[in-house]
Amino acid sequence: MILVVDVGNSNTVFGVYKKEVLAEIWRIQTGRHQTGDELGLTVCGLMAANHISALDIQKTVIASVVPSLKKTWEGFCRKYLQYAPYWAEAPNLNLMPVRCANPAEVGADRLVNAIAAYHRYQTGLIVIDFGTATTFDVVSEAGEFLGGAISPGIGISADALHQRTAKLPRLEVFSSPPSAIGRDTMESIRSGVVFGYAGLVDGMVRRIRAEMASELKVIATGGLAPAMQGVSETIAAVEPDLTLEGLKIIADRL
Repeated sequence: MILVVDVGNSNTVFGVYKKEVLAEIWRIQTGRHQTGDELGLTVCGLMAANHISALDIQKTVIASVVPSLKKTWEGFCRKYLQYAPYWAEAPNLNLMPVRCANPAEVGADRLVNAIAAYHRYQTGLIVIDFGTATTFDVVSEAGEFLGGAISPGIGISADALHQRTAKLPRLEVFSSPPSAIGRDTMESIRSGVVFGYAGLVDGMVRRIRAEMASELKVIATGGLAPAMQGVSETIAAVEPDLTLEGLKIIADRL
């Protein structure tokens, strides 16, 4: 079995592959002050509840955008799995050429997503990840990571609207609004946030396609990807487990 871990700013998603099947997947809050033992209690406990022993895990591959947790996850793996994990970081990966000014700066999750998406579709792509930040990553027809764009995530924007205004409530549900013209305050916020982000997505896709002179296929991932697909004009497919799939591809080549 293979353990794959995506440590994000807000949530950590991890899963277990049994051969080629993603058998189990879990999502927990990213605790920046967790210890290795606390991770052991959580991760091993969730696996045990699904009849998976930590000693059955033969490889662990981790992508993290939280540097302070690297030591914690390293300690957990060494103590509870009895080996060191493999870190999916730009300097370690040779599965995709990175055509950026400083490849080491590319977030691990962005590069892993690009590897997984190209492996699946074998064409030029725009990979959008709706996470704490919304990232747009461009992969060439030849399978090269070219760079992309980063904008504040939908949740960050909605929270800022609530925090910086005296009377506007917090938007909790990012579902498709009934119309662009909101009939009350909450409908108006939902329209502005959801349709506004759809406009951001479609506008960025048009600009990237124009620069590339190519109708790149648009793939989305992240927790809010399904909701955004319903209002975006350009998202062709949603791949909810894209990062974990990329980590599995990396694990298979170790």
